[in-house]
Amino acid sequence: MMYKRSSELFIAAEKVIPGGVNSPVRAFKGVGGTPIFVKEAKGAYLYDEDGNKLIDYINSWGPMILGHAFTPVVNAVIDKVKKGTSFGMPTQIETEIAALAVSMVPNIDKIRFVNSGTEACMSAVRLARGFTKKDKIIKFAGCYHGHSDSFLIQAGSGAMTFGSPNSPGVTSGTAKDTLLARYNDLENVSEIIKANAKEIACIIIEPVAGNMGCIPPKKGFLEGLRLLCDAHNILLVFDEVMTGFRLAKGGAQELLGIKADIVCFGKVIGGGLPVGAFAAREEIMNYLAPNGPVYQAGTLSGNPLAMAAGLAMLKALNEDKDVFQRLADKTEYLHKGISKVLENKKVVYTINRLGSMISVHFAKEEVVDLDSSAKGNNETFKAFFHSMLKSGIYIAPSAFETWFITDALTYEDLDKTIAACDNAFA
Repeated sequence: MMYKRSSELFIAAEKVIPGGVNSPVRAFKGVGGTPIFVKEAKGAYLYDEDGNKLIDYINSWGPMILGHAFTPVVNAVIDKVKKGTSFGMPTQIETEIAALAVSMVPNIDKIRFVNSGTEACMSAVRLARGFTKKDKIIKFAGCYHGHSDSFLIQAGSGAMTFGSPNSPGVTSGTAKDTLLARYNDLENVSEIIKANAKEIACIIIEPVAGNMGCIPPKKGFLEGLRLLCDAHNILLVFDEVMTGFRLAKGGAQELLGIKADIVCFGKVIGGGLPVGAFAAREEIMNYLAPNGPVYQAGTLSGNPLAMAAGLAMLKALNEDKDVFQRLADKTEYLHKGISKVLENKKVVYTINRLGSMISVHFAKEEVVDLDSSAKGNNETFKAFFHSMLKSGIYIAPSAFETWFITDALTYEDLDKTIAACDNAFA
């Protein structure tokens, strides 16, 4: 495949946009080469500026669960845009999508819409701090909750030390209130709680991690977090920006049977438009202004175009009883096909999968946290990525990102993907 036009566009973009991109992973720094510029997309396919057709496994990092340019979403947005694009005033459609979301997700009474997953997680932590009147939070190494200051923290010298900023611009004062734990390590979390008794407002976690590849929780891990939170008056916050309305109608809470105190959403809930949301039981949500003392606001929150897209998407998912099983079946088929290829080629690998999230790690050991994910052979991944791309398969341009399966994928697409994997190790 040729990428002359994409290369030209990237050169032009670098002159006016930092790094030529508006989100770092798009720059291909993790795999090398020049990023692909998309012209349009439909169903399971991307069409780039050079006229190449690609089978898409990132799907805008998750929201295109029913495919690109999904007709009900497109029609809903077109109908709404004719009536105005933003008002900064309440609209009926906000209540419609809120009521539908609350009916689909267990353990929530009220929901507030914002403009991104980052904003949802940031607001959820502020609400948790206000509700509990405590300052510290626990997050997990390798879990990404957006680029808010509180979340850009790396490990200190030990399990019970304060975190330190891993991005310039994040102050040490902010970092001191963020405690870093190891994913899937309940004992580590317990130690941190004991060392910071009565100071921790919340534990925020991706119930299924997606930013160090797909890493499901070990059996008993989330259940143990729930018990620790109950015992120490700590709120459990699920970042379901990726998993919400993707793993099940009610997200990871429903699929895994764990109740969170606050849940954050993004991706699917916006139908492809910029939307985030956070939700909880009434007692907690009523701490938000204008009812309560915790302030959160946004001019474009509840934007009518985003609400229309999200409502059309949630309605489609809510009405289709088989969609999540179809997604899981396709993901399993892909998993088995790639596994067979890699075994035949004697490639060292581990594949993690849950529902419609999957990732291929070129690592010998089981991948259960950030440290084990980092042991994968990144050079092998780079070669794999570019070979797949040459075969017309677009996977995440990073060894540390999950793939997202869309229902628009056919089994023929999956077979082509498996064949491309075979070619990658010919």
